[in-house]
Amino acid sequence: MTSIPQARPAAVGGKALAHAAMLLFAALVSGSYTVGAIAAPHIGPAAINAVRFVFATSLMGAAAALVLSGRVPPPRAPWRFGVLGVLMAVFFVTMFVALRLTDPVSTGAVFTLLPVLAAVFGFLFLGEVPRPLVIASLALAGCGAVWVIFRGDLDALLSFDVGPGELLFLVGVACHAAYAPLVKRFNRGEPVIAFTFWTLLATGLCIALYGAREIAATDWAALPGVVWVAVAYLSVFTTAGTFFLLQFAALRLPAAKVLAYNYLTPTFVILYEGLLGHGWTSASVVAGALVTVLGLAVMALAPDR
Repeated sequence: MTSIPQARPAAVGGKALAHAAMLLFAALVSGSYTVGAIAAPHIGPAAINAVRFVFATSLMGAAAALVLSGRVPPPRAPWRFGVLGVLMAVFFVTMFVALRLTDPVSTGAVFTLLPVLAAVFGFLFLGEVPRPLVIASLALAGCGAVWVIFRGDLDALLSFDVGPGELLFLVGVACHAAYAPLVKRFNRGEPVIAFTFWTLLATGLCIALYGAREIAATDWAALPGVVWVAVAYLSVFTTAGTFFLLQFAALRLPAAKVLAYNYLTPTFVILYEGLLGHGWTSASVVAGALVTVLGLAVMALAPDR
């Protein structure tokens, strides 16, 4: 049996940068909810995701060529990027399909299982065993995130019903959770920017195949300018940018720690909505957000092993 390759220990400074990268990752991803809501009435989910990946892949390819002296190295063992691309495409597709079958609160609740599943896959693929303090901090942060998702309404939390939409999205969340440890497992010393480019390309191709009919039916010339503003944000920041940040962090931190920063998404959304004048949430929900932040702070300071 082939032994599992272990990543070289990252320096303390590298780990600090990885935590900072995931904090920025959470902030950028959270902004996509507000931006995406503006474009949603004008374009289908498969079409907007396909075009965002076209732009993001082109941008990352140009950046990689610039950084790597004009040439992106061809991928060795291309199947690795195919696997990663399928995993992320399944996540995106199941998210959109699930939102047609259930509500955003329920999908958000399922999403909170991501770090726990990441810890499981981190153990299976890399032999990573989180310390008890890390597990406890993840549980604390997860409880805070669930409280925020259900807007501090205990009755809504207790009445949570698992239906086909939730079960479908659970498959997507599991694929996303497997992605981070597999980035570390599959990386063969390629520059992060080149690795990101090939992963983006594979993911975009998978999504384009899924949404080919919707893409062909879209009247691209008639789309309002706000859609292209949204595409620009999604392409630059929440596709090319977040894929790079995620892979940068995944090579330096355990999978559970990397994906735990997704718990901050509802907290950032609350902040953005308030700053944009859409109203501030209740003190009870803010308390849940603070619990999430506290749990993640403890996690960041806890030893990896």
